[in-house]
Amino acid sequence: MSNEMRKKMADTIRFLAADMIQKANSGHPGAPMGLADIAVVLSEHLRHNPKNPQWLNRDRLVFSGGHATGLIYSLLYLWGYDLSMEDLKAFRQLDSKTPGHPEYGHTPGVEITTGPLGQGVANAVGFAMAAAYTAGKVNSPACKLIDHKVYCFCGDGDLEEGISYEACALAGRLGLDNLILIYDSNHITIEGDTSLAWNEEIEKRFEAQNWNVLKINGHCYDAIDEALTEAKGSDRPVVIVANTIIGKGAVGLEGSHECHGAPLGEEVIKVSKEKAGFPPDESFYVPEDVLIRFRCALEQGELYEKEWRHRLKQAPYAEQNEALERLLHPDFDAIAWPDFSDSKEMATRDSNGQILNALSRALPGFLGGSGDLAPSNKTYLKDMGEFPQGKNIHFGIREHAMGAITNAMALYGTLIPFNATFFVFSDYQKPAVRIAALSGIRNFFIWTHDSIGVGEDGPTHQPIEQLSQFRALPGFYLWRPADATENVEAWKAALRLDKPQAFVLSRQKLKTLKPERDFGEVAKGAYIVKKRENAVLTIMASGSELMPCLQAGCFLERMGINANIVSVPCFDLFEEQDDAYKKAVIDPATKVLAVEAARGIEYYKYADDVLGMESFGASAPAGELFKKFGFTIKNIKARAAALVGVENKPVSIEGMGEY
Repeated sequence: MSNEMRKKMADTIRFLAADMIQKANSGHPGAPMGLADIAVVLSEHLRHNPKNPQWLNRDRLVFSGGHATGLIYSLLYLWGYDLSMEDLKAFRQLDSKTPGHPEYGHTPGVEITTGPLGQGVANAVGFAMAAAYTAGKVNSPACKLIDHKVYCFCGDGDLEEGISYEACALAGRLGLDNLILIYDSNHITIEGDTSLAWNEEIEKRFEAQNWNVLKINGHCYDAIDEALTEAKGSDRPVVIVANTIIGKGAVGLEGSHECHGAPLGEEVIKVSKEKAGFPPDESFYVPEDVLIRFRCALEQGELYEKEWRHRLKQAPYAEQNEALERLLHPDFDAIAWPDFSDSKEMATRDSNGQILNALSRALPGFLGGSGDLAPSNKTYLKDMGEFPQGKNIHFGIREHAMGAITNAMALYGTLIPFNATFFVFSDYQKPAVRIAALSGIRNFFIWTHDSIGVGEDGPTHQPIEQLSQFRALPGFYLWRPADATENVEAWKAALRLDKPQAFVLSRQKLKTLKPERDFGEVAKGAYIVKKRENAVLTIMASGSELMPCLQAGCFLERMGINANIVSVPCFDLFEEQDDAYKKAVIDPATKVLAVEAARGIEYYKYADDVLGMESFGASAPAGELFKKFGFTIKNIKARAAALVGVENKPVSIEGMGEY
């Protein structure tokens, strides 16, 4: 293709983006205009099928700078995805297919939701890791069923964020030769030149992380083409440092931070179009020859996929196709669930470890790892090998990147990933968890050491507010099982729920409850463990607090106070039940006490009183802490008695003592 035509195609992208942003009076023209030249050349290299955005062996393209939606939507429209010119004109408007930042599942062709800077870089690493693992399971020397690339556009802001360092260091350690990062180095941020806060030698950073570094003029078509060609043949991840001019083609605003996040203005757009040889008074103009060139992606994409499907049929080994089928269609009925009925007590992190291993043995695509805490999280998959050949991923101490990486792995199409850390360090993962919830990504977060039960490590390691925080997150489901048996039932329900979920698990041992339930089921989020006739009180609890509540109920009964005891393994699922079920679990005629070794403020929706944490924890053995903060049979009984207006008095039960 001639460079003259390439420039015409790039200018088309520039002015489409500028027109979209001007019409919306909102958006970011600088990055789309600066990256347009690279985008045009990348179009010549990208293997994708606009008619089938879910084709498995497509190249993935991630826009880590999610604010560059003017570029993203222009490309998707020009390539022929299910995005119309009217959709471009509705940019950033209510209910449009073109929101301000790209959203997975909302706009065809968007691989993953981006916007919070740096996460897209980690997402790209996740896609590359998923491809590497899948290729290892389904490829043979004679026939490669997975051989695509993962491309990622990123900018200065992405690389300033710590998550990008975490993710790129892991990518270099793994030697991901299918990953190509295109760094839009325009030296501009919202406040001005990047030198105001940043003066790293990026090339040296990536070289130190075992990346191949290429440096180019991001507006020289031949240099871009040569760099992409070289990158595709690399034996390790590649970063293309592309020196660009922000707002390229915007007369009077090129290279200025003023064009980063504001419309250019009608006059600037008019003069810029005229200088480029475009009709100055025509908006959303796409020359016919330009559209024909871009729309070649439709025919080429169909050919790419048709050739791949032929390859699939001609694979020399039947087991290749069988292996791919097992990854694409996991058989949950094949899981041999562990039986904990003979166990008197067990920490839920321990029972969860056995469950993870059962899942991994049955499901070829179930894999994951921990942020350097596998022995404590109990997440090591025995006899499953090390990634990328095996299923155990050593993420290192990179919680934020770990969450974003596994988000992308979950969207890849062949894998069911999990990741693990201590619950208090979920704070480091929150931005990735939020994107998982927003996008409905089935990623499993394993969070152990769930409360003041952490003990001697003290308040820095004792999560207090996190349960409330994640229960407040729309579209996210948090499980806190009370024992090993409930943990199994929770996982059975979780696998049927195509949503992001977390398992919050105890460090300390918990007594194993009888599997019988008086009313309801785990899959509905809450159920009655012990139902009493003529109950005047309902006590709700989750996790380690359920057992002392059950025991307190026995002493209350001796006092003449009948209490129903409710387990709440998943508050979020209980919220979704109809009123009839909720009223059957929480009798409206009863007073309600909620007990949880956390803030527990969400329980006030149902409870008259909440026995929760009113402060941070302390450093001491777990038993002493539960006593200090009131999570004992004695104090639960006292709070319950006070709630129903009965004078508290000591009572005894043989074998259980006096309270």
